[in-house]
Amino acid sequence: MDTSHILPTRIYYTIFAILLLCTYLTVQIAFVDLGRLNAVAALTIAVFKAVLVVLFFMHVRYSTRLTWVVVIAAVFWLMILLALTAGDYLTRWRGTYG
Repeated sequence: MDTSHILPTRIYYTIFAILLLCTYLTVQIAFVDLGRLNAVAALTIAVFKAVLVVLFFMHVRYSTRLTWVVVIAAVFWLMILLALTAGDYLTRWRGTYG
């Protein structure tokens, strides 16, 4: 078993601490009334956390260009699916059924 790391373990612990801090911030923001910005703030923190996990814990930051292409293609595909879902949701009637 190979025990070598791309990065020192200190970096992993630092990223883990940042993720914990971001989780704490997300919980604290839930108790503050920001109106519609609550969802925006929580999603911004969630995206930041996801980027940290992908870059460091999944080792994408130090991977080949092919790995970067796959990650970018996956994010692009996710955006397409979200746009199609939002388009469907926003074009439905808002009336009551029944």
